[in-house]
Amino acid sequence: MDLLRSLPIGLYLEQPVTWLHRLDARVKLAWLLSFLLTPVLANTAWRIMLVVVLTALTLSARIPWRVWRQQMGGLLILFTVVSLLIMVMPDGVAVVTEPRWPTADAIASIESPPQTLVDLAEATPDTAYRYVIADLYWLQITQKSLQLAIKVGTLLFTLIYSTNLFLLTTAPEEITAALEELMAPLRWLRLPVTEIALTLTLALRFIPLVLEEIQNLVRSIRTRAINWRRLGWRHGAKIWLIVAERLLDNLLLRAGQIAGAMQVRGFTSPDRHQVQWHRLRLARWDWLLLGILILFWGGRLWLGGTA
Repeated sequence: MDLLRSLPIGLYLEQPVTWLHRLDARVKLAWLLSFLLTPVLANTAWRIMLVVVLTALTLSARIPWRVWRQQMGGLLILFTVVSLLIMVMPDGVAVVTEPRWPTADAIASIESPPQTLVDLAEATPDTAYRYVIADLYWLQITQKSLQLAIKVGTLLFTLIYSTNLFLLTTAPEEITAALEELMAPLRWLRLPVTEIALTLTLALRFIPLVLEEIQNLVRSIRTRAINWRRLGWRHGAKIWLIVAERLLDNLLLRAGQIAGAMQVRGFTSPDRHQVQWHRLRLARWDWLLLGILILFWGGRLWLGGTA
């Protein structure tokens, strides 16, 4: 069991270096915010288009198949299950309400009912629209449930996968440097921007350490070949509490070691020890993508519509 390989979501892909890796982190952050904000109150066509764009970006970057399969597999399963559940669930529109008093049209139809089948066909116009798409015994798919399934499924895919693709192609140091530069105006409000960026960097770097500690504890339990059926749920819960306590102790020990190493290297305050994590520089491709981003928002306002 290797958690660092079986759970790659949120981890940085160092090799191979794709064209998404070479983009400026500020540009990628702007595109990420656009992917997170444009689906709000957008129509179905725009949300499907976002899924197609994200898939095209992944294919054009030539991300290795093993990484794409591990990350996309779970998302596709989640997307499919949620969409199918919403599609077959009742939409709540099947409630039939009758007026308390008969309407004028109902009285007229009672007074002069159609005499022949031709008159009856003319009285009920034929339309190609069908609200109930499929009716299979206890499963019923309607127009509203289908649209809702597509909207929710595409929204989940866009929100999760766009964030995952950003973390996959952007190093933690680049993310913190971009956020620190974008939050620079907040220094006028006396907010500790550098401390926030440093804390975010340490948090992103601490995620693999947490996975490694969990992996080591799981392996240590497996090597002992514990018979869980004999122990019962009470003794099993005690063992898992001991494991959780040990995990917390190991994580606190790692945090203390990192803090001690930073103090030894002079990390006392941002004024005394300023570290340039990553040099941000906009290239030609970055300016081109910023121009495409403006057209992207224009297309959202013109074609995206409302849900």
